[in-house]
Amino acid sequence: MTRRSAAAWGWGVAGVLAVVALWEAYKWLGPADGVVLGGEEGLRILPRTHDRAMPHVWDMIVRLFEPTSGAATPPLWASVGTAALLTLGIAAVGWVIGVAVGIGLALIMQRWRVAEWGLLPWIVVSQTVPLIAFAPLVARIGSQIDRGGFPWPEWLSVAVIASYLAFFPVAIGALRGLSSPDAIHQDLMRSYAAGYGQTLRLLRLPAAVPYLLPALRLAAANAVVGVVVAEVSIGMRGGLGRMLLQLAQSASADPALPWGPIFGAIVLGLVAAGSVALLGATLRRYRRGEQVA
Repeated sequence: MTRRSAAAWGWGVAGVLAVVALWEAYKWLGPADGVVLGGEEGLRILPRTHDRAMPHVWDMIVRLFEPTSGAATPPLWASVGTAALLTLGIAAVGWVIGVAVGIGLALIMQRWRVAEWGLLPWIVVSQTVPLIAFAPLVARIGSQIDRGGFPWPEWLSVAVIASYLAFFPVAIGALRGLSSPDAIHQDLMRSYAAGYGQTLRLLRLPAAVPYLLPALRLAAANAVVGVVVAEVSIGMRGGLGRMLLQLAQSASADPALPWGPIFGAIVLGLVAAGSVALLGATLRRYRRGEQVA
């Protein structure tokens, strides 16, 4: 491990410990009923700190190793892991779809400036649509396709919804990267009588790597968020989103229970982004001057 990698890991661990310390400090110092502006019926700006609303971090960790919902059930961590595998698989499909759509749009916008003028505003506006309202629409369209005789599994609707969040950073990052080569390098390719395909392969795509890799990592995390929200919105069983919804119903009696799938979703996002980082390790020669997502 290099010194830079060790420092990155150290800062990451320090960040996690800082969050834990802030959580426990507020639980210790904050009022049991939280902080409310405007009296009892006013606006609550800080949460309650009693054990039912805000369990200790160590209680959440201990709960992971206890049965999920009774002595005959597996430990909570095992149930979360099983659900996380399904969510990760669907997120991977959504990420692939989002990357393909995002890079395709970036190629079109870079090739024709009028396409950039027409498409880019709509790409930005698309991210203002609430995902929780968009998900049932996609699921309904999928059910209509299924009734038409074509197999459309429920998980594919969830993957399409995840791709809706994943394509945006890829489209923007790829567009910036494809447009990044200096004019002198473009003139050099023209002097060699290189066509658009050769220029794209030899100049624009390598130049886009430092911009594209952070966008791919962000897209992977967005895909996980999209899958969890979609599972909640359309009621798909087996994943982390549905599990979180089910366990939240027992939060009053077992406040540490819903935090299991929450931790699972956090780890899943890190795994997704880390997998893309491993992909970037194979492109190290093109990563000079990599942009921050």
